[in-house]
Amino acid sequence: MVETILGQQMSSLLILNGPNLNLLGTRQPEVYGATTLDQIETLCIETGRKAGCNVTCYQSNHEGELVEAIHAARNTHDGIILNAGAYTHTSVALMDAISSAGVPVVELHLSNIHAREEFRHKSYIAPVAVGQICGFGPKGYVLAIDAILDHLEKSR
Repeated sequence: MVETILGQQMSSLLILNGPNLNLLGTRQPEVYGATTLDQIETLCIETGRKAGCNVTCYQSNHEGELVEAIHAARNTHDGIILNAGAYTHTSVALMDAISSAGVPVVELHLSNIHAREEFRHKSYIAPVAVGQICGFGPKGYVLAIDAILDHLEKSR
């Protein structure tokens, strides 16, 4: 949640990555690029630090663990950046968890899901997210951090 440091409010963000994102850098680099998940997490932490917020990163290949992380964010984080991977297109459970947790979420994808296979055009996350960022590779995470912090600032 929001901490106060020298009179400044400090937000806390959860960067939540879903299935197969642990293979970034080697998995379909023509689609997802050569950047590893560790490099993306470092980028997120550094971006958060520069913006004056705490960033926690978590990745799981298991839908239930992602649901649990969303539930736990309710009492520990001000916002979530979620790259749900393939669960974006299949998981009503993630959609319901986001709706129930009451923590704003920005949906994120490295590739442009709207320019890919038809089944990737449907997102169960989008209707319950603040917004969606896709197609900008690892820079999308930086854009998502900026977007969620802007949303939080406007909500205060």
